[in-house]
Amino acid sequence: MDQMTPTPSMTADKIIVDRTKSHRNSDVSRAVRRTRDRLSQTAGNPVYDREMLSLHAKTMTSSAIAVPLLHLAITIAGVFSGFGLGILIWAAVSISFYTVLGYYANKVAKTRTENINVTRTSRNFLIAHAVSGLGWALLPLVNCPTCGNQQISIILAVVLLIAIAATAIIAAAMRGALPSAFFIPVSAYALVSADYTDPVNLILIALVVGSLPFFSYVSSHLNRSAVLMMSFRNEKDGLIAELETAKSMSDEARRRAEEANLAKSRFLASMSHELRTPLNAILGFSEVIAGEVLGPVGNESYKEYARDINTSGHHLLNLINEILDLSRIEAGRYDLKEEAITIPYIVEDCCHMIALKLRTKEIKVTQKIEENLPRIWADERSVRQITLNLLSNAIKFTPIGGEVFVSVGWTAGGGQYISIRDTGPGIPEDEIPIVLSAFGQGSIAIKNAEQGTGLGLPIVQALLDKHGGSLNLRSKLREGTVATAIFPASRVLSEIRPTGSSPPINSRAKKSA
Repeated sequence: MDQMTPTPSMTADKIIVDRTKSHRNSDVSRAVRRTRDRLSQTAGNPVYDREMLSLHAKTMTSSAIAVPLLHLAITIAGVFSGFGLGILIWAAVSISFYTVLGYYANKVAKTRTENINVTRTSRNFLIAHAVSGLGWALLPLVNCPTCGNQQISIILAVVLLIAIAATAIIAAAMRGALPSAFFIPVSAYALVSADYTDPVNLILIALVVGSLPFFSYVSSHLNRSAVLMMSFRNEKDGLIAELETAKSMSDEARRRAEEANLAKSRFLASMSHELRTPLNAILGFSEVIAGEVLGPVGNESYKEYARDINTSGHHLLNLINEILDLSRIEAGRYDLKEEAITIPYIVEDCCHMIALKLRTKEIKVTQKIEENLPRIWADERSVRQITLNLLSNAIKFTPIGGEVFVSVGWTAGGGQYISIRDTGPGIPEDEIPIVLSAFGQGSIAIKNAEQGTGLGLPIVQALLDKHGGSLNLRSKLREGTVATAIFPASRVLSEIRPTGSSPPINSRAKKSA
């Protein structure tokens, strides 16, 4: 027979925010809001500007030794080139000026980012860069008695270009740092050390003066790269923060779900006996009264009431039993007592058990069972419950005078199936997940069928899952429904097995074999 894909059951929504604990909700909201603020940072945002200033301070601190080493290299070269004592004085003064910048950068780097005053710190940094640049402005004033003017201009131009390039890289995190540091030195070079009558000197002046806007442009690109790096870092931090928030919410939801499940299990365990004991008394006494065991009742209405009490009591007991069965399955406390069983025998036995209901509703049952089906390794009680639940559903939804078709046979994958088809009103396709959920009933079924609990199919599905099988449900409006319970091929026992390897066979399986 045709097999269809399993239809997933509808799952209940899970509440992941505890609305009874407002302080936890506000903490979560604040965490998410902080994350969104960090991800939306742009220039001009105080938080963003503080982080950029902190980054600039840390960069200047980590590279503080580079500029003094450059001064030292220039001083050594100057001494050997004949600059004399002047170059040593310049080096001492220039390094002193640069120390001001290094000291202030170190101070800002040690300050907490949220405590940085953006306006004051930016102003002080620009001033410190300008002070550090005064050392380079003094370089053209150093004399070299043994050098020609053209040689001095070339040396100064090379030194300034190296210093400008190094500063463009080191101070890229702060806009305006490069012009602030080298506007005065470049102007001093153009005014003091250049010979405007020499074309070579004019080219050097143009080169040095033009290098400032060029390296400022390069520095701005490096600044944008730093901004992009900061954005990526903030995004990473934000995603981590959101993941931590989601994890904490998930942990809280799981903890509350476990507590609720434990409370449910305790309630069912404690109430099962308390509910069944009075129900058994109600069922027994109502049956005694309805049967007039202790004498005539005298009033026919009382007998009818007693029968109604007995019927309602049985319905309530069945409901309690189904709830307890489903709860045990969900809690993993439903143990399978597996043995070798024969499905055709069980199905025939179940059909015989509901014969009275079939006669009452004048429903015809047509059985189609394949011959010589081997036994399967399964829990007989579960297989009986699966069959009875599917049969009860079919009878419940089949109108008077209708027909129920029962089939047992092989599946295409080598397993075995139990298929039960009714001629009831059918189920709309979009309501099948509802029918397969606990306590779920379709709209047409509610109007046309007898009162039910809505637990039959979920129990069938859960029992088949424990056997590694599946439940397929197919339905068409005004044509009926087909429910197919499938047992996998791994549970089918081979006909010929080595001696001593065959599982134990129960009495009923022997009888049917």
